[in-house]
Amino acid sequence: MGVVAGIARANRHRGEVEALIDGERRVLCLTLGALAELETAFAADNLLELAARFSAGRMKSADLIRIIAAGLRGGGNRFADEDVAEMAIEGGVAGAADLVTRLLAVTFGAGADAGGGAPPANP
Repeated sequence: MGVVAGIARANRHRGEVEALIDGERRVLCLTLGALAELETAFAADNLLELAARFSAGRMKSADLIRIIAAGLRGGGNRFADEDVAEMAIEGGVAGAADLVTRLLAVTFGAGADAGGGAPPANP
């Protein structure tokens, strides 16, 4: 992640996305550790099962909290799920859902990126 004048900058080639959370620009990334955390939280046996669950498109607010929290931790931010549940995300619930969609798209390489183009290819 790069930082310019104290502002976080996401690197999509590393699977990072940027979001305004509690008034601060933060970088989120679903690292292998974050994905392992989500596999456990969602009782998924493997990444394919986890991706299939997410692609179903039916998520509870608790799911959004877990994914955002894991992404924040993967991006170097130290927040518990309970902390994330209390945070204000730009755009409210719709903004949180969009954030999760962007994070999953850049992680699993599915769908279009936030700029409207294809997601980066796996190197």
